[in-house]
Amino acid sequence: MKATYHKHILEFKRPSGTSRGILKTKETWFIVINSGNKKGVGECGILRTLSIDDRPDYEEKLKWACDNITLGVEKLWEELIEFPSIQFGVEMAFKSLYSTSPFLLFPSAFTENRASIPINGLIWMGDKNYMREQITDKLTQGFNCIKMKIGAIDFDVELELLSYIRSQFSSEVIELRVDANGAFKPDEASVKLQELSKYDLHSIEQPIKQGQLMYMAELCKTSPLPIALDEELIGVFDVTEKEKLLQTIQPQYIILKPSLIGGFKGTKEWIDIAQSLNIGWWVTSALESNIGLNAIAQFTYTLQSEMPQGLGTGGLYSNNIASPLIVANGTLIYDPKMNWKVKYLN
Repeated sequence: MKATYHKHILEFKRPSGTSRGILKTKETWFIVINSGNKKGVGECGILRTLSIDDRPDYEEKLKWACDNITLGVEKLWEELIEFPSIQFGVEMAFKSLYSTSPFLLFPSAFTENRASIPINGLIWMGDKNYMREQITDKLTQGFNCIKMKIGAIDFDVELELLSYIRSQFSSEVIELRVDANGAFKPDEASVKLQELSKYDLHSIEQPIKQGQLMYMAELCKTSPLPIALDEELIGVFDVTEKEKLLQTIQPQYIILKPSLIGGFKGTKEWIDIAQSLNIGWWVTSALESNIGLNAIAQFTYTLQSEMPQGLGTGGLYSNNIASPLIVANGTLIYDPKMNWKVKYLN
């Protein structure tokens, strides 16, 4: 058994805005395992400035994982505890290697095109006209759940955009989620949450920056709007620490990004703890290529959540990997008649 790794730069069709800046490209890495006449592929979807494993020794650790691939997935997962995106890439690659097809990781009604996954339509930050254009597009495309990134432009303009959506559609017709990516200051967050609650929102993700546990706990206790933790989960490796975090903050929801929290195993740990505390959850991709998105989507379907998931980012790139994943009528569909085209497996 041998493994190699390959760097791939994904290029956005249009620069996409977040509260942390404008994204034009996205770096990702693929691990390919060769064993006999079989191959498996996994994606290490690092997000620079956000992933806890955004470190100078990242590629060195990736090489180490490939050089020691014979240790097996369980031992490697333990050794890579501080590198959650590599944990996920290794998990995915082994799952791919031992599957009947490199991309059929979790066979189900979803992969047989007998079921789809409801997803949210993502509205990227930009000027008012661009954001309104995206909103119109998502509504036209049949989404009944929209997630809008906020925190980078004038707050009153963001409220105006939310008001525009609500003037057209009630909360019974369109579910609205917002994601602040930690943009609010603790001393202003309560007032802003009060303003946002006027628009019948489903929830707000990460209103303040992670690491301010007592502020966040107080917000979750007093907010008129359900709060979902996102970045707060990054870098919490130990199961006991995960449980302590959720017990302390007591959020209404947590958002699970496998590339940022240790793959399938790390995600399941968070879900088990959340369910024991009656905390809701959903799964979100983190700007992976279609290889990573495919693995996350197939895994997510097996969890049988009825909530809209955050899995619709595959169409952002001009040089993504051709795949059977299709977004239609606000859902993610897998068309098994379509072929994968992955040069790394040639």
